[in-house]
Amino acid sequence: MKNYQAPKDLLQGRVILVTGAGQGIGRTAALSFAAHGATVILHGRKTEKLEAVYDEIEAAGFPEAVIFPLDLFSAEDKDFESFAGGIKRQLGRLDGVLHNASHLDTLKRLEEHTLEQWQVSMRVNLMAPFAMTRACLPLLKAAPDASILWTSETHGHHPAAYWGSFSVSRSAGESLVRIWSQELEMYPGMRINAIVPGPVQSPQRVKTHPGEVKESLPEAESLMPFYLYLMGKDSLGVSGQVVEC
Repeated sequence: MKNYQAPKDLLQGRVILVTGAGQGIGRTAALSFAAHGATVILHGRKTEKLEAVYDEIEAAGFPEAVIFPLDLFSAEDKDFESFAGGIKRQLGRLDGVLHNASHLDTLKRLEEHTLEQWQVSMRVNLMAPFAMTRACLPLLKAAPDASILWTSETHGHHPAAYWGSFSVSRSAGESLVRIWSQELEMYPGMRINAIVPGPVQSPQRVKTHPGEVKESLPEAESLMPFYLYLMGKDSLGVSGQVVEC
């Protein structure tokens, strides 16, 4: 996948939802999907960040994006159902979802965590993408082929000290991907996979490694062959995988 060369029209005519599209990997993926022909639904909590990405897509001459803000922590089932209903009314279809939004507290020992902090992590990193996927499943099942991607994290795939609720929520997300892959086997065109990006330049990396020289890490663009391959039709038949970049 690392050397995958995506055709320019790989995602032509497709509608793809990207959560956490305002910065980091989510922003890069949204721009990359749009560059390959997709109409991208930009999700995030801060509208001003989404508007900036929208303007980048517009300036590049890619298909016009759509902004759908939603607070994943406070959203309930009815909000996710309304979100999916808005996609159906406005765009009429959905061919892919990239779950990239995340919440990360400061690194610390488990004994220093509070229940409230765990509730936020689990709500944003696990429960919300589950609820979003469930609400969007009717649209995804109606697509000729559909891909669901879940951005995981190194310390979710390989749990480590001090990563606490974030590590546990990401690890649980990988389990959810494997379970859902089995339950969707009756739909040959559908697949769900997780991607572990590894260390890259991102706002989250700055938060966890403040003294690191940013330029020593690869840029998020280097991950896009993985994201494009798994989002496009060339990955048909690949499901339930956790791909380490």
